[in-house]
Amino acid sequence: MAAELIYAFRVMRLPLLDAGGSAIGRIEDLVAVPGRPARHGKPASPPRLVGFVASSQHRRIFVNANRVGDLTGDGVRLKSWDVDLNPFKPRPGEVLIGDELIDRRIGDETVSDIGMVEAGDGRSNWWEIEKVRLATKGSLGRRSSYRLADVREVPGLFDSPTAMEAEAARLRDFHPTDVAAVIRALPDQQRRQLADALDDHRLADVLEELTEEEQVRIVEGLDRERLEGIFDEMEYDDVADLLGQMTAVQQELMLDAMDDEDEEVVRRLLSYEEGTAGGLMTPEVILLGATATVAEALAQVRDPDWVVSIATQIFVCQPPFKTPTGKFLGVVHMQRLLREPPAMELRQLIDDVPVVSPGISDRDVAVELASYDLLAIPVCDDAGRLLGAVTVDDVIDRMLGTDWRKRQRRSPDAAPKASPVPR
Repeated sequence: MAAELIYAFRVMRLPLLDAGGSAIGRIEDLVAVPGRPARHGKPASPPRLVGFVASSQHRRIFVNANRVGDLTGDGVRLKSWDVDLNPFKPRPGEVLIGDELIDRRIGDETVSDIGMVEAGDGRSNWWEIEKVRLATKGSLGRRSSYRLADVREVPGLFDSPTAMEAEAARLRDFHPTDVAAVIRALPDQQRRQLADALDDHRLADVLEELTEEEQVRIVEGLDRERLEGIFDEMEYDDVADLLGQMTAVQQELMLDAMDDEDEEVVRRLLSYEEGTAGGLMTPEVILLGATATVAEALAQVRDPDWVVSIATQIFVCQPPFKTPTGKFLGVVHMQRLLREPPAMELRQLIDDVPVVSPGISDRDVAVELASYDLLAIPVCDDAGRLLGAVTVDDVIDRMLGTDWRKRQRRSPDAAPKASPVPR
């Protein structure tokens, strides 16, 4: 039985519904990306819907298609209560169906609507563009006539300026690890082209999923302005790992592309030997003083930019609240924060935890993390100042060796997973 066609024009102006079914906005447009051409013996894939443009709280926002549970005549209903209220910005390779396709002239005909069908692979569902409704204006006052064409009969409708811009658009919803697998399968020239098509935030996330050798091959051809943007988005420890694979001359060129504060932090990380706690640690942790409150701590934890292993605990210290800090006092775990009143001060909740010195081996760090069931362990100098923390994910990376990331975890033609990376 053929899947039911859903027409884009009918979806536009439908209400955007939260997970409970209450209207929180209205759909204004649909965002699609080109299909992938036939390759490796696999047929071409049709264009795909990646999301919706909606008006909500007087803003024009993007709603990722992976966040939508139901699309019916009653509205577009979200799977969860989360809504990203960042303003919508179109990206290269994406096509706005309402703004760019509806009413477009194709020879003697005009695009009057786009037909989509729901598809899936048993793990996730998505919407593919299948049909194009074309109108021919009648002559001498006659009514217009319409025909329904297969999307393959209307070539060029979803074309992107370049193949790599189209590929970058298709990869919008993939996890950075899966995008890294796609990049790894490309020749060097196409890797750089795809890197150029990704925005700074997205490319930074993807670089962190590649080996240092692969990272070097991509970034060494980028101009200074692009490097500045990417380094601003990367974690300090990942930048240090990347620069650690370069020659001294390359390192200086890369360091010169950073602002003075970032350069100082990265130089400090590069001063530690590889295979030590100092070489593994990140200086970016949640730092608060003893008189800060539970409410202040929870506000910090809610910041989505913190990785999970860091956001599970607050590092309490004396000023300055920047690594290297004043005397390190201990940590307050997130579970404890959730059990206490908002006005309570952190000094009443501090737990003693083991600390490590920057010079101990990565294996000893792994033993400490495992022994105390920690997601992150503080790194302190001889004066008891906090220098940073080593997270369990970085230790696992080191224990697995340098080649584990080269596994092809996912086929480039597989259905996308929802990405945690904000649009």
